[in-house]
Amino acid sequence: MSDKYILHGKKAVKADLKSWAKWYETADRKVDATVKGGIRVSTVFLGLNHQWGDGPPMIFETMIFGGEHDQYQERYSTWDEAEAGHKKACELAGVE
Repeated sequence: MSDKYILHGKKAVKADLKSWAKWYETADRKVDATVKGGIRVSTVFLGLNHQWGDGPPMIFETMIFGGEHDQYQERYSTWDEAEAGHKKACELAGVE
């Protein structure tokens, strides 16, 4: 789980520690954010691989804060998956 990634546009690329740290300091990592009625759905680029075991890197994350599905979380490998996951979480939370 130690692979580091930076974004070039919407594409994630591996980076060494120094390049990653410099990029991460000022990066806009937000994919999407939706707030309605005290419920927030947030999707961000993590920059670190959160995959435990085999499989593609899990470097994007959606979370729901508040409401019935508070602390719901999903992780993704690509920007496109993260955008689709954000939409799904908004529907689940009733904030679409």
